Amino acid sequence: MSAVTIFFGISSGVFGGLILLAQFVSDAFIWVSLPLFPLFFLGVWDVTQKRKAVLRNFPVIGHFRYLFELIRPEIQQYFIESDTDGKPFNRDERSIVYQRAKAALSTRPFGTLNDLDRTGTEIVVHSLNAKEPTDHNPRTRIGEDRCEKPYDAALLNISAMSYGSLSASAIRALNGGAAIGGFFHNTGEGGISPYHLEPGGDLCWQIGTGYFGCRGERGGFDAERFRQNAIRPEVKLIEIKLSQGAKPGHGGILPAQKVTEEIAAIRNVPLGQDVLSPPQHSAFGSPVELLQFVDELRKLSGGKPVGIKLCVGRPREFLGIIKAALDTGLMFDFVSVDGAEGGTGAAPLEFANSIGLPLTEGLLVVQNALVGTNLRDQTKIIAAGKVVTGFHIVQRLAIGADLCNSARGMMFALGCIQALRCNSNHCPVGVATNNPSLERGLVVEDKRQRVASFQKHTVEAAMEILGAAGLERPDDLTPSHLFRRRSSSHFHSYEDIYDFFEPGDLLEGRLGKRDSDYDELFAREWAAAKTGVF
Repeated sequence: MSAVTIFFGISSGVFGGLILLAQFVSDAFIWVSLPLFPLFFLGVWDVTQKRKAVLRNFPVIGHFRYLFELIRPEIQQYFIESDTDGKPFNRDERSIVYQRAKAALSTRPFGTLNDLDRTGTEIVVHSLNAKEPTDHNPRTRIGEDRCEKPYDAALLNISAMSYGSLSASAIRALNGGAAIGGFFHNTGEGGISPYHLEPGGDLCWQIGTGYFGCRGERGGFDAERFRQNAIRPEVKLIEIKLSQGAKPGHGGILPAQKVTEEIAAIRNVPLGQDVLSPPQHSAFGSPVELLQFVDELRKLSGGKPVGIKLCVGRPREFLGIIKAALDTGLMFDFVSVDGAEGGTGAAPLEFANSIGLPLTEGLLVVQNALVGTNLRDQTKIIAAGKVVTGFHIVQRLAIGADLCNSARGMMFALGCIQALRCNSNHCPVGVATNNPSLERGLVVEDKRQRVASFQKHTVEAAMEILGAAGLERPDDLTPSHLFRRRSSSHFHSYEDIYDFFEPGDLLEGRLGKRDSDYDELFAREWAAAKTGVF
């Protein structure tokens, strides 16, 4: 007997019996049975609809399947996962952000929950000559020799997140936190909104393939519109986005439901349509043209530092940019390396899971390319990708980064609960939504203090780690200070695991003389790199 037959049989019997009983008992009993009528009609609808097989076969009760699917992330987070196995950030990582954002107790009782014997475990080796940190807020100067207006950047800053992807309240809180703490706020490729300017925090203006904020009527780059925004006193840095971690080679996505009249005006795009940035730039088409574009933006901005952002893919393409720098004498002031594990917004599953180098490997390519061509002292490296603790900062510095950016860490500081609804406009805490009824839950005055507090305490934690290792400055950190367990009985330092080039290795052809698969790969990529085409 089918579920449909059972349902109609039981329903008919129940309602027939109710009517007969109501005639003999009292008219009031009819009111008791009224709540069952909607279930009856819902069952009829379920049986006759043709889109969902579960509901056709299991009317009414089949809806529980969709309810549980809807709240699955919350059930997983609150009732099933442990403190150390949540994804993409576990409860330990989220909790430390919340605690530091609130300036609450952030120590751990009774020892670590991590399995230190697990392969992949990483540690910093401490020193018996530990130091007391003297500078809890170190700065790195970007554009010192090339720019009229260099910028002293903090060790941890806000990574690229656009207005539109995030709510106006979230942008105001992030920028307000940057203003309080003295660190920069990357606008994301969505352009400079009034909410980026209102609090007065330092901005890194990101220029993507859609050229939002400097977009011409046909969608290309408009130099005059760029100049008008670039000379704003709030803008301290300009970043050309070549690709990003979550969807390298894909272009940005802002769903139509997030495109309000205001966002359409800021970006100069049609209302009510998905905003899809193309995967490639139209302002340049080769490494040489990219560096010429960098130089043009630096001049138009009045001498502010200009850099590039990319998730590393084929090493030969970044090496082509380096070759072009050697040939032309032109150079970017900083490079932001985004790991494939990064990303806060909408991304196709295949791109998020299967394209782009992770941050460690991408950083290594950039560091070795710059060191091997004697260009490392001409540019700064910014690392972005799952940076939420002081240890994460130290990891990136050990490979070669000068400073770090954080996106999701800053979202947690705003109150993000990792509901995984960033791409739906239904963020329950008002961070990644333009729904006014949800956005109202985010109180800007409170959250900007939390953003500043999270950044401050995280940088202090990184400096305390350096002190424990016997170091005084981030520049003192080397790959030999970090170790990774590679088997049940062996720890190896980054220095032993990875190949780090010496100055001039690429220029002087030393790679082919060492017995290293990595050297051989890099030598082939260097030989294949071209300056006239990506």
